[in-house]
Amino acid sequence: MQTAEHESKRESRHDDGRYEAVRSRDARFDGAFFFAVETTGIYCRPSCPAVTPKRHNVRFFATAAAAQGSGFRACRRCRPDAVPGSADWNVRADVVGRAMRLIGDGVVDREGVAGLAGRLGYSARQVQRQLTAELGAGPVALARAQRAHTARVLLQTTGLPVTEIAFASGFASVRQFNDTIRAVYAATPSELRATAPAHDRASRRAATPSAGVPLRLAHRGPYQPGPVFDLLQREAVAGIEEVSGAPGRRVYRRTLRLPYGTGIVAVQERPGRPGTGSGGWLEARLHLTDLRDLTTSVQRLRRLFDLDADPYAVDERLGADPRLAPLVAARPGLRSPGTADPAELAVRALVGPGEAERLVQRYGKALDAPCGTLTHLFPEPAVLAEAEPGGTAGALAAALADGAVRLDPGADRDDAERALLAVPGLDARTAAVLRTRALGDPDVAPPGPAVPDTWRPWRSYALNHLRAAGEWEQDR
Repeated sequence: MQTAEHESKRESRHDDGRYEAVRSRDARFDGAFFFAVETTGIYCRPSCPAVTPKRHNVRFFATAAAAQGSGFRACRRCRPDAVPGSADWNVRADVVGRAMRLIGDGVVDREGVAGLAGRLGYSARQVQRQLTAELGAGPVALARAQRAHTARVLLQTTGLPVTEIAFASGFASVRQFNDTIRAVYAATPSELRATAPAHDRASRRAATPSAGVPLRLAHRGPYQPGPVFDLLQREAVAGIEEVSGAPGRRVYRRTLRLPYGTGIVAVQERPGRPGTGSGGWLEARLHLTDLRDLTTSVQRLRRLFDLDADPYAVDERLGADPRLAPLVAARPGLRSPGTADPAELAVRALVGPGEAERLVQRYGKALDAPCGTLTHLFPEPAVLAEAEPGGTAGALAAALADGAVRLDPGADRDDAERALLAVPGLDARTAAVLRTRALGDPDVAPPGPAVPDTWRPWRSYALNHLRAAGEWEQDR
């Protein structure tokens, strides 16, 4: 009894803290939690500009899916479904964090709950129980919320027919699509399209079938695009990537291999709402051969550009270190870039840009419709393993192809690192690079000079600050 009472008081204090974030409209918590107002039946992000509701009318939820499952609909003013994802899902290495990364990648839509559970090494019942207990929603509800967001984006930024949008968003039927849109947004698909913000209406008018899907990739807090684009430009492999334009206004373009087809994406260096600390976005445009890949491609771009990070937590910790404090002050919101294709990155990190370009030209799949200098997809591991089976690269490709090395969003990071180190000839330095970028681990210290434990749990970010300042050797 006393334990239950203590837990109740602790939760009440936690909710009081959340309410203070709502009262101050603190954008730092957008995506970290959601609040719902019982008198209106609406749920919002913490920074919603509407009049702050009374405390006794407010309920808090860990996910949008949980709020939707309790009968609340999304606020049309603050669009809570469009916030950056919780930073926890990228940081955490437990089954809930791994499950959320896989759901974000579209695994439930493609493989069902059984497929998600199989990738995690748990039963479907165990996964359902753990997600529901912690997040207030199971995998089906979480995937449903994600489908609804994808549908809203397509409705408001493209002129696609509603029927096409239903299936492109991952819904099994038009009826299921209509019912979900009404439940989540309290509007029909046509009504939701008509209420699009001015920016989305302008994008839709300018869009053509060949122009792709325009997107705003939201992030919280400050964002330093320059170092990310510097890295992408330095590593770019001809045929699958290009970076054009002058620093500050560069555009990164690359090809994507996706579950249902292929894609070409363009992301602009210049962030939206520059100079503000509350957050913003990167402008992007996606050209997909199959629109069912929209959700997956967006999540892969978010990992590549580290858009779901919590820069406030990172900068607060690292800014307290005497060595790092001036670097953090000079580059607030510096990110730790990931990758859009973990298997591709693994091979590239091992062989280097020059050899990677040779592999692309010799074994990469040519696009049906090349776009400028983008002509190929990076060769799949199975193709490389068969074509050039010798050496460390061949061994790594074989391990990736047969599943001995797993680098997907749901992979266990410790297991993956052990499997990488078991590949003959693959060294600890390369394994550290892959743990940081392919697996998104925020706390990696590569072999070499000692990295202070006081930089935990953000050592990956600390080293990026040192690299940006020229105080740490660039990784290969």
